[in-house]
Amino acid sequence: MSRWHFSRIVCSFVLLALSACASAPDHINDICSVFDQRDSFFNNWQTAAERTERKYGITVPVLMATVRKESGFKPHAKPPRTKLLGFIPWKRPSSAYGFSQALDGTWAQYKLESGNWGARRSNFADAVDFVGWYHSKTVDKYGVAPDDAYRLYLAYYMGWGAYGRGDWKKDAGVQKYARATHEMAQRYAGQLKDCR
Repeated sequence: MSRWHFSRIVCSFVLLALSACASAPDHINDICSVFDQRDSFFNNWQTAAERTERKYGITVPVLMATVRKESGFKPHAKPPRTKLLGFIPWKRPSSAYGFSQALDGTWAQYKLESGNWGARRSNFADAVDFVGWYHSKTVDKYGVAPDDAYRLYLAYYMGWGAYGRGDWKKDAGVQKYARATHEMAQRYAGQLKDCR
């Protein structure tokens, strides 16, 4: 086999592996299915989530439920644009982007504090590490249990300042999101026992 043919095969393999990760997995309510679909040499989501759990002490089900709620596992997720005059696409309400829906400023803080300078919000391993970092700071600052998906998500969604002030107590919508995230984490925890 010539070098040219070998290079072409390697490039095709790499492009195939990368294209498989460019969209959200199917069956996102089944953690075993999600992990099975993202189990490759270049991009193993279960390994990344388990590494984050060991690093920050936040359980895999909580990490994955947070990413599921924030982006539906879409690497390039952004909040929908607002509408000008009710129908003209306009600005986005925030700079949230990627798997974790991290805001520009919080992502910059994460890169600075973690030393992960090359981190990208569209890279699952970086995004799940960000979620673990964020949740662990909530645990340290507010004494939330590391497996309390409800309160961790409240702080994640509202931000530390708003969570600390208790702004979420007046927001039934965010409480509903947090309950759904908690329920998803519990479901993932049950499924994870069968797929390890």
